[in-house]
Amino acid sequence: MPSAPLTNTNERGNIRKGVPTFLERESRLAFWMLFPAVIIVLAFVIFPVIWNLWLSLKPVSLADLRGTSLLDLKIGLGNFYKVFSDPDFVKVLVTTLVYTIAGSALSIFLGLIAALLVHGEFPFRSLLRGLFIFPYIAPVIAVVLVWSFILDPQLGVVNWLGMEKGLLAQPVPFLSQHWWDVHILGLNIRIPLALISVILFEGWRYFPFAFLFILARLQAIPEELYRAALIDGAGAFQRFYHITIPQLSTVLSTLFLFRFIWTFNKFDDIFLLTRGEAGTKVLSILVYDYAFGEFNIGAGSAAAMVLFGILTIFLIIYFYLLNR
Repeated sequence: MPSAPLTNTNERGNIRKGVPTFLERESRLAFWMLFPAVIIVLAFVIFPVIWNLWLSLKPVSLADLRGTSLLDLKIGLGNFYKVFSDPDFVKVLVTTLVYTIAGSALSIFLGLIAALLVHGEFPFRSLLRGLFIFPYIAPVIAVVLVWSFILDPQLGVVNWLGMEKGLLAQPVPFLSQHWWDVHILGLNIRIPLALISVILFEGWRYFPFAFLFILARLQAIPEELYRAALIDGAGAFQRFYHITIPQLSTVLSTLFLFRFIWTFNKFDDIFLLTRGEAGTKVLSILVYDYAFGEFNIGAGSAAAMVLFGILTIFLIIYFYLLNR
């Protein structure tokens, strides 16, 4: 026979007042087990955001971080005015959006191609999969040095091959030249050379992240769908467009969300490659310049809050479109 539920009752079957039931004790235990996680989130997530917002409202320099003036109530919007009135702010914002969208899309596109290449059965498939992951697990300083050497105008392999094959009239400084004039069919096209170089680096370095997720989803697509489409006379492109892409749509949208957030906050890649020069300054570099270039912590915090606000707007739009 099933056992009776556990309740705090006396010998007459009445519930004893003031004594918690089993479910109440279980709820309290769950609360106390979540309490350490809540403390960690408050200490390392919520408090830094609130403190950064507080600093963005005060005229704080690097020397004032240990002073008692941080706790007074004299606040204002001067730091935000400095950020928005900066003549380079709009250009930096546009560069950030171009770098983020193009870098995220390129990494997902390369990850999709890599996943399709190794999806089928062939010799040494596992070895090739392992090689595809290398750019993501390699230390950033190592891959940056390799790319800097490859693109070097004097010793780089790319310039050497271009000069040998007659594709380049002179060495090209890929990481230090803002604009590159290209003449095609009588037209003069200006290409943002350094920005394109860092976007290519972004796509190459982070495509393995998309590759792993896309490959896992590809392996979960039922083969019956492809067999049925093949019987109906669908070609390879039709099977890819009408079966593979719809099956990958959720993964691709989620990957773009993650890559957009991470790339929008990216600092180390661009800083190590170009130091934000030659038209590659993004918002994260602007935060660094304010805080440690001008020693203006308040303006740096304000720029960080602007970055946070733009990401929040993007997330709201993204989830709104996703729900629709």
